[in-house]
This record gives sequence, structure tokens and C-alpha cells, in this order.
Amino acid sequence: MNIYKNLNKIVLQVRRDILRMVHANNSGHPGGSLGCTEFFVALFFKIMNHNPEFNLNGENEDLFFLSNGHISPVYYSVLARSGYFDVSELSSFRKINSRLQGHPATHENLPGIRIASGSLGQGMSVAIGAAQTKKLNNDNSIVYSLHGDGELQEGQIWEAAMYASAKKIDNLICTIDVNGQQIDGSTKDVLFMGNLKDKFLSFGFIVLVEKNGNDIEAVCKVLKKAKEKTKQNKPVCILLHTEMGNGVDFMIGTHKWHGIAPNDEELKNALKQNKETLGDYQI
Repeated sequence: MNIYKNLNKIVLQVRRDILRMVHANNSGHPGGSLGCTEFFVALFFKIMNHNPEFNLNGENEDLFFLSNGHISPVYYSVLARSGYFDVSELSSFRKINSRLQGHPATHENLPGIRIASGSLGQGMSVAIGAAQTKKLNNDNSIVYSLHGDGELQEGQIWEAAMYASAKKIDNLICTIDVNGQQIDGSTKDVLFMGNLKDKFLSFGFIVLVEKNGNDIEAVCKVLKKAKEKTKQNKPVCILLHTEMGNGVDFMIGTHKWHGIAPNDEELKNALKQNKETLGDYQI
């Protein structure tokens, strides 16, 4: 089977997982999760060298850090679908005493989760620390991180970016989900960030731009290219243009579904748009 056709089947299933998880508790963040589905599937099912037999230290394997932790539904789905824990546990999302909290947390020891990421702006700093540790330990693995474009309004991001460049953290690939939306509206209206490519270039990053961030083949190719750009004395940044709510026609391209759960009828409609599955779990 064509690798991209198979990956697209996983994308459809992950979207179903996201929708059903958020609907079941009438709580969560479907918009950004749906927009980043292709990125997560490409990273975990094709690009990243990782081991579902989870070791917190992550020695001799690639690491991933989710900075915009509110898109936990897509993260949990991909972790489960790639073998970190049983898919049936997705039904516990946001429930009392669940390991699958609304924002990823470490105190419940959920496999795949290395940091708590509820507060925005911190993930790049953590990823840099992990990447620098690998360099000091002669570990040639790569550290990946994901950030929202609205999250770039946090000052800590730019402090971290300055450090990564100054210290030549060249085993780091930071991806920015450029969907132009955040909880209160468009990023341009809330706080316009200007030219992101020019900003990261000026901070000393190698910058790649992918306009088709919801095309699984394009995402795989830009991630592969980013890997080829590592070990050149500069950190790497991918500006990945996506659509918030991708895959569901009434959710796509609007901030209104940033943190709103679909009702019963909306869920039924959304699932019809994402039909092919690898096996749903029961709620």
C-alpha cells in the first residue's frame, strides 16, 4: 500500500478520536487538534525515531515536546495509535482521575508525556534543554517541538530562540502551527506578529516554509528536509501553514472552534466527513 494512503487512513481515524473525545465530555480543544493531525501522524508514524516502550530519559531516541498543550486530544490519539498505551484509554479523556488530562501532565506517568504543557511559551525552552543534553551526551538523536502561532506572542519563546541560536543547538526542529487563529480571534487582530520567516531568520534559525500543512505527503517531505538541515550549527524552524478545524467543513478556518465541543448532531455530521477508520473505541 502507498505509504501516504496508509498515513491518510490514520489521519482520518485520529480526527474521529479527537471529535469523540471532546464531544464525550463537552470540553476540549478540537480546532487546533484537527489542524495539526497531519503533522502528528507524519511525525510519529514516519519521521521520528521513537520507542513506545517509554523511557522518560529518552536516551538514543528522538524526542517530542508539545508546547501548545491545549491540543492534547490529537497528541493522546497519536500516542495511543502508535502503541504508547491502549486505545481504549482515550475514553477517559478529561475525566476525574484520568491520566488524559485536558492539558498533558506528568504526575500520572502517562507514557509519551515528558513535560506538563498547560502554560504557553515554555516548550521551546524545554526542547532546547533536552537537545543540549543530547549534544553533551554525544546522542545524535533529534528533538522536535510544536508551537502555536498565537503562542509566539509569549516573550519566553524569543528568549529561547535567541539562546538556541547563540549556543548552536543544531539538533532541534521547532515547528510553528501557522493557522492564523487563537482563542480571541485572528492572530493579526489580537497581536500581529509580522513576518515570521524574517523573525526566525533574524534569530539565527534555518527556516523552512510549508504552505500545505494539511497534506500528509507535503508534511512528511518538509519534516524530512528539516532533518537534513540539522547538524549545521543552527536550530531549524518549520513554519507549517494549517487550517484550524481541518477535515470538518463547519469548523475549518475559524477561531470559534478553538475550545468548543460539538453537540450530538454536529458530531454525527463531522464523523460522516471522516469515515474510514482503523477501529473506534467505545465511550
